[in-house]
Amino acid sequence: MLRSMALDNRTEAAGGDILSISIMANLHTAEIPSNKIKQMIEEHTGTELNVQWVPDGIYDEKVYASLTTGTLPKALYLKNAASLPFFRDEIRAGLFWEIGPFIPEYPNLSRLKPEVLNNTSVDGKLYSLYQERALSRQGIIYRKDWADRLGLQAPTTLDELYLMLKGFTFDDPDGNGKQDTYGLTDRNDLIYGAFKTISSYFGTPNDWGWKDGSLLPEFMFPQYMETMKLFRQLHEEGLINPNFPVTSKQDQQELFVKGKAGVYVGAMGDVITLESKLKQHDPSAVLDVHNRILGPEGYGIWANQGYGTVVLFPKSAIATEEELRQVLSFYDQLMSPELANLIYWGVKEEHYTIREGKAMAVDSHWLKEKEVKPYQSLMIGGFSTIPGMLQPITLNEVKEKAERLIYDNEQFLIYDPTDPLESPLDSEIGVRLQEIIRDATYQFMIGMLDEAGFQAEVERWLQQGGERIIREYNEAYAQTAGTLSPD
Repeated sequence: MLRSMALDNRTEAAGGDILSISIMANLHTAEIPSNKIKQMIEEHTGTELNVQWVPDGIYDEKVYASLTTGTLPKALYLKNAASLPFFRDEIRAGLFWEIGPFIPEYPNLSRLKPEVLNNTSVDGKLYSLYQERALSRQGIIYRKDWADRLGLQAPTTLDELYLMLKGFTFDDPDGNGKQDTYGLTDRNDLIYGAFKTISSYFGTPNDWGWKDGSLLPEFMFPQYMETMKLFRQLHEEGLINPNFPVTSKQDQQELFVKGKAGVYVGAMGDVITLESKLKQHDPSAVLDVHNRILGPEGYGIWANQGYGTVVLFPKSAIATEEELRQVLSFYDQLMSPELANLIYWGVKEEHYTIREGKAMAVDSHWLKEKEVKPYQSLMIGGFSTIPGMLQPITLNEVKEKAERLIYDNEQFLIYDPTDPLESPLDSEIGVRLQEIIRDATYQFMIGMLDEAGFQAEVERWLQQGGERIIREYNEAYAQTAGTLSPD
């Protein structure tokens, strides 16, 4: 039945020949997988797959070599999301097919999120399909046993979050009669540490935002300053580990799992690892997760780009529009729940079982690594775009709650409007220039700079190239007006 449907969906080439699709895919395991899953995909889709597995460590090198020699496959997966900007010139040069006009023809591909497709676009045009990643995993992990002891509920506002941090610092939450805990443990990372998430609660734009009809960087908005002021207060009052600007992630987590801090702000999925390590020190400890903090502008959380990598379709390998449609039809079928579950979970009763409507991996790490995991590199879309794709079952209640809240975050995401845009100067010197703002932010939070001093550093950023970067992003937006929205 599935094979018949596949042929009806035009995966056969003209003349009745089976369509052959060459694919270059990233291999994240030690060995090339067996052909079991590949043969089942071929049978379901009526195709012949030629998958070139390239080890992750040399993947970029192989991609660029194939580009140089003109030996690209019909489906080219890039290494990760960070790789796409480096292909913009080749895309503009016409080396890859524009696929945006064809997407509405395919019911499964049409479920890909417009905002994520927009993030992968080049000059407002779509050239790629994407592998889904959760748009925001950020939230709060906290000691529920401490909160219960102090009569505190999960914080729902910034004020309540502050009171929790204060209580966890001064009210002896661990009951040892000593004042030896911090409310918040943080690290030297303004993005994946606590700063950017709490800044979202204030309503700060995500990297860039709109102000008076112009795109401006986040640190030029008053909400960014309010966030810095809160961290300055936390530092002055001793509610945060005092050396957080130079604390590593490992040391940050060490404070938490050894019972020296009660709140960890970051990826909510970290709760399973933190809980496991914490219970080694305190078997009675209880963790909980929370994501909704009401700020002055409502709920908000910063979003990432929403994709782990993308697949491009080279014109050197796909000669005609009809052949492109056949390849897209194959990918449309990969987004069916049957094939998505096969690629992600493997064969039912062999690699996974179903329990309470969810998937549980069979307890054989070796079998899954060898036969299933490599094929996950071929996926398009993911759990939120493929109805019927099996969710994982977890026996850990707080971990399951974290996964629910990750999807709840999608109700109030803050996007970066420059994700699909390009500033040549930002690509060239942006990372170095951002160090000015990073240093100034930390210096303000620990009391080494006042507001005037911080603004002086912003002016330095502007003078050393920031003004041109702002201009280039606004010019790039103007060129794509009508395909992108300031909202």
